[in-house]
Amino acid sequence: MELLQLLHSTPAAFIAVCGVLGLLVGSFLNVVIHRLPRMMEQEWREQCTALDAAPDPLAVAPGPRYNLVVPRSACPSCGHQISAMENIPVLSYLALRGRCSQCKTGISPRYPIVEALTGVLSTFVAWHFGFGFAALSALIFVWALVALTFIDFDTHLLPDSITQPLLWLGLLVNFNGTFTTLDSAVIGAVVGYLILWSVYWLFKLVTGKEGMGFGDFKLLAAIGAWLGWQVLPLTILLSSMVGAVVGIALILFAGRGRQVPIPFGPYLAGGGLIALFWGKAITQAYLGVA
Repeated sequence: MELLQLLHSTPAAFIAVCGVLGLLVGSFLNVVIHRLPRMMEQEWREQCTALDAAPDPLAVAPGPRYNLVVPRSACPSCGHQISAMENIPVLSYLALRGRCSQCKTGISPRYPIVEALTGVLSTFVAWHFGFGFAALSALIFVWALVALTFIDFDTHLLPDSITQPLLWLGLLVNFNGTFTTLDSAVIGAVVGYLILWSVYWLFKLVTGKEGMGFGDFKLLAAIGAWLGWQVLPLTILLSSMVGAVVGIALILFAGRGRQVPIPFGPYLAGGGLIALFWGKAITQAYLGVA
């Protein structure tokens, strides 16, 4: 109780605690980003094997448990288990100079990037919203978007195990109008899903191809549930603009083929973050939507 009073009365302490918490959560998000798609793939193979009379030659035989908790994180090259001192966000990477302490194999800089990004965003959330339920809720929203962004970059998947709970949680958070009214949140969830669902089917009817995944529908629905239908045009506009710029840059400068799909989830997440912090101000200034 005294700690809560201190955080409430001392904004600097609250911001610092949220920043440190964000670094720690960022370390866990690295685990989620790496393991969740593999857990999904393993589950799909098990389901296919159960439905198929012929055994799947690629099916993995039952082995040790593999989830977000076990086994302990280890070096993929030599199997060295990461100790607590080697798992301090950002600092451990710098102390180890980006290499495994045993085999000296390079560690991807993506790990400290995710940790630092989550820490910075968490700090900004604390500064922007101040102590209270809105800040706590916004932290959860931001952490989910970070995980979804990097999972989509890696696999072109937006897991239902994140997007669907995020949608329902957004409705609960706005039950008392934390970020928007409840009716606006419900409409936002429905309209957010239907907008991209309509675009998907229109594109498929015209071209015969799938232009996006169903996970994108659910992510925009979740953003609508958290922030209300009013920010959906802004979110779609920003995500489309950034996605187009990045796509053109990859084609022109990285030699990426035009037929290579580009994940849309990260750009939706970026638009959702902007809408979280400045959506109302932008829509009021440029669209006249209160």
